[in-house]
Amino acid sequence: MTVKKVALVTGGTGGIGSAICRSLHDEGYDVIAGYYGGGKHERAKQWQQEQGKEGYDFALAYGDISNYESCEECISGILKEFGHIDILINNAGITRDCTLKRMSASQWGEVISTNLTSIFNTTRLVVNSMLENGFGRIINISSVNAQKGQFGQVNYSAAKAGIHGFTKALAQEVAGKNITVNTVSPGYIATSMIMEVEEVIREKIKQGIPVGRFGTPEEIGRLVSFLAHEDSGFMTGADFSANGGQHMS
Repeated sequence: MTVKKVALVTGGTGGIGSAICRSLHDEGYDVIAGYYGGGKHERAKQWQQEQGKEGYDFALAYGDISNYESCEECISGILKEFGHIDILINNAGITRDCTLKRMSASQWGEVISTNLTSIFNTTRLVVNSMLENGFGRIINISSVNAQKGQFGQVNYSAAKAGIHGFTKALAQEVAGKNITVNTVSPGYIATSMIMEVEEVIREKIKQGIPVGRFGTPEEIGRLVSFLAHEDSGFMTGADFSANGGQHMS
């Protein structure tokens, strides 16, 4: 009997996170959606029920990934229930936009902790079991703004750029054990956050994207599920851009 692979998606109940969860589910994995959101459990359960009505059976895992102890408790619970985590998608993130001259230490620290330190927390807690099992897929969600920078986002851009440095170093450490580590860097994706922006501003953003539209969460989900596949073992330490040509490097 073939044992189903288990995928953990942090920030799994958000716009991009939901699409990643669905794409991995379609590939036949057991999918766990990690969430925090200040402890809004009812919102997460409602999301779970809505996904279920569309045929998607997701487990939920609560934890503050910016806090190592909370993250440890969360992952310990997953391992107790499922036995293993084969695929880790580090997707959770926040913004606290502000120009540097006005940025507070907390605005800097919150973004670095949630967007970068969390990558250490989750990955450190699953990588040893991946090494023991001789298989793993770690996919870290960064951003086009890590590649090109963005006005008012020194904290966010720094954290997201740090993710790829982490990716490249870890990829070298674990490559010999059939574990790949890659980064996906989305551009502007048509999530609710983007679609709630004033239309005039949205159109201005769109004009700067050569393909002439925003990306879809499903496009990011498909890219992630491709990288998570067993047959994607020769791609590691790479950054996969998905920004409609907005930034080419």
